[in-house]
Amino acid sequence: MKFQILHEIKGRMRIHLIQKQMTDEEADALQYTLNQQDKILSVKVYERTQDVVIHYIGDRKEVIADLQNFSYENIEVPMSVLELSGRSTNRKYQDKIVEKVLLRYAGKLFVPYSVRCIFTTMKSAKYIWKALCSVFKGQIEVSLLDGIAIGVSVIRGDMNTAGSVMFLLDIGETLEEWTHKRSVDDLARSMSLNISKVWMVSEEGKEILVSSNQISEGNMIVARMGNVIPFDGIVVSGDGMVNQSSLTGESLPVLKKEGGYVYAGTVLEEGEITIQVKQTSGATRYEKIVTMIEETEKLKSGMESRAEHLADRLVPYTLLGTGLVYLLTKNTTKALSVLMVDFSCALKLAMPITVLAAFKEANRHHITVKGGKFLERMAEADTIIFDKTGTLTKAQPVVKQVISFNGVNPDEMLRIAACLEEHFPHSMAKAVVNAAKEKGLVHEEKHSKVEYIVAHGISSRIDDKKVVIGSYHFVFEDEKCFVPNNMEEIFESIPMDCSHLYLAMDGKLAAVICVSDPVREEASDVVSLLRNQGFTKIVMMTGDSERTAVAVARKIGVDEYYAEVLPEDKAAYVDKEHKEGRKVIMIGDGVNDSPALSAADIGIAISDGAQIAREVADITIEADNLYELVSLREISRNLVKRIHKNYVGIVGINSALILLGIAGVIQPTTSALLHNTSTIVISMKGMSGWKKDTTD
Repeated sequence: MKFQILHEIKGRMRIHLIQKQMTDEEADALQYTLNQQDKILSVKVYERTQDVVIHYIGDRKEVIADLQNFSYENIEVPMSVLELSGRSTNRKYQDKIVEKVLLRYAGKLFVPYSVRCIFTTMKSAKYIWKALCSVFKGQIEVSLLDGIAIGVSVIRGDMNTAGSVMFLLDIGETLEEWTHKRSVDDLARSMSLNISKVWMVSEEGKEILVSSNQISEGNMIVARMGNVIPFDGIVVSGDGMVNQSSLTGESLPVLKKEGGYVYAGTVLEEGEITIQVKQTSGATRYEKIVTMIEETEKLKSGMESRAEHLADRLVPYTLLGTGLVYLLTKNTTKALSVLMVDFSCALKLAMPITVLAAFKEANRHHITVKGGKFLERMAEADTIIFDKTGTLTKAQPVVKQVISFNGVNPDEMLRIAACLEEHFPHSMAKAVVNAAKEKGLVHEEKHSKVEYIVAHGISSRIDDKKVVIGSYHFVFEDEKCFVPNNMEEIFESIPMDCSHLYLAMDGKLAAVICVSDPVREEASDVVSLLRNQGFTKIVMMTGDSERTAVAVARKIGVDEYYAEVLPEDKAAYVDKEHKEGRKVIMIGDGVNDSPALSAADIGIAISDGAQIAREVADITIEADNLYELVSLREISRNLVKRIHKNYVGIVGINSALILLGIAGVIQPTTSALLHNTSTIVISMKGMSGWKKDTTD
């Protein structure tokens, strides 16, 4: 690729691509490819000017080399990235607004006044018809105000006023449509799938872990408990309970057995199924999500809904005010001044734009929010519950030691453990799999069907031997395994500064895998900051032992902690807090956290965790630090403040315009212009300055 550097400072460069033009697809492909590079922090591609802004760390020469080696022909970009980017939507609405502005002022300059009058009269028919439809339906809506104002202006021959009002209404409608489209698209993209690897059944009947891009229609794939189903398809074997709430809103999981149809993005809560893929494109899921959002109120916060209802309730009072002014003054111009100014337009436009701006600011902090109401709840919450492993502790724990208890080489024990653990999503499982990879311990699939017991462990068979791996409770209490003779002393000396996975074969302990899971450096600081932000109860819950839990709890300074808890215990605690009138946030990353994530007022998932946790959560944090929780709280509180400021500003400005119109200080045209200008200014102000607000 050929380019020139336009501007550069340390860690940031702006380049211009030397090519005739750039399509939306090329811009998306370039942005996606550069974002995959570890040294590149962020990329913004401007397809119109063919400029690229890159923020990076490390050596600039490596960034330049990546750009020089880039070729549109030699890259593979997931179809979902191109389909769901939103770039074409932004271009469409930007072009619409520019076109409307140019036509408006070109008409004033070059079209004779008489022709403009005919055009204005014809265009007014649309607004007058909407007003009549409102009357016929028995509904007093904003369209009635608009139709009366435009109709009276046309009848009086005041074409400039009628034209200006229609132009400003047209711009406002386009902005509102764009805002809604962007909101829905952003939310749908946040809910779209990002599954890179899937288990495919080969022609020989073996399971192979392959890239999701390699899957085509007709392939067989395996989905296990706790995983998101990656593609639409038909169940050919097995059965399981599938959570379809992300698509259908059903609260209870649905039984899927042989012959049943499953959808991409739904979650297999129980069981194991083999699926024949019928649809690999992400577009169908995206369209289903968009339909779901548009048919529900999930996108709106309570503040947005209240603003819309208030806007509709104010219409009769505006009409009444217009009538009273005319009766008292017999002055049509003064009455029109009231009619030209309505509170509802500003309320309906400014509120959604402000919420969208909060979404965008959250996204800048690597936070995905699935609806405005969750930001409102975040501002109001007073209890926050943390899962320990992978949340308060490092997202990527590592295997520190493997202790063999059956005389077999520890590496062989690690190989077997990795063979079992690679099928299931959890940070401890990832640590085992990564440790085996680092040692080059490849393996063939020798085990039979793997059974995963949530919050306990895994059971399978290898060479006719029953093999289990998991927690102390699962291996020694549930499975009744025991420590081999003469190995008790070694067992008692296992390092206690680690978390432990116990591997047993045929009822005997075979190995203990010690996993180092250190507390995040920022955890105690974040807990302190959250307490300063108004959280009155901060709780830690873990399936680990009491000894491990108390050490972590003391280190980070939580108010309460609970050890050796099961998934149902976490959900029960959330319900208990609700009965006491508290608003609860649950933060977790594992399969065992999903019931509590669903039960809480807000479920927050750490994106590196299990797919089911991300799917059921209301908010996902992609950043690898907990400080973004503090940012999220600030963003939500600032959103509430801004919406209250918007209320005050809208009521104050529009009331002043009405009074000035009644006093005869300003004309209806000026009232309409100032009203619409103030609406746009308030809306634009709601979109700017978030970075400053969140650090105050």
